Amino acid sequence: NGKSIFRIYKDLRFSKGGKPYKEHAAVQFRNERSQDVHAPGFYVHLDEGEVFFGGGIWKPASPDLKKIRDAIVADPKGWGKVAHSKKMDDVFGGVHGDGLVRPPKGFDADHEHIEDLKRQSFFAMRKAKAALTRSPDFVGEVAKTFKDAAPLMRFVATAVDAPF
Repeated sequence: NGKSIFRIYKDLRFSKGGKPYKEHAAVQFRNERSQDVHAPGFYVHLDEGEVFFGGGIWKPASPDLKKIRDAIVADPKGWGKVAHSKKMDDVFGGVHGDGLVRPPKGFDADHEHIEDLKRQSFFAMRKAKAALTRSPDFVGEVAKTFKDAAPLMRFVATAVDAPF
């Protein structure tokens, strides 16, 4: 959908110590809804020392963030099955994303998923050794991980009215 490949960025004007501004390459597979990096999507990050891949939504705009939070409140059981499943814990270590210190305005501080409601991003990433990228198994591992992240992607995409 365009603008989904993130390349190494060598512009040294804004870096300290002469290091490139960004030293990793990445790609985000977004749905057709948007060319926006803040749309739901699958992601692959390639760096010299680490590789990670998975899916979710990173720092969505305020209206979409509210829709996700509202969807969690409207279906706490469904969210629990997605975010706190054994597979989510085993493969990704749970759902991740920076969060607020206090509950967001208008949300119950005693909600069973309050820590999730505090999130500002919702993603699940699997880390791997960089050597995996040179293996014939790399594409298959990424595809399997995307499949494992699909329940989270489906919940988030549905919440923000994006196709999945």
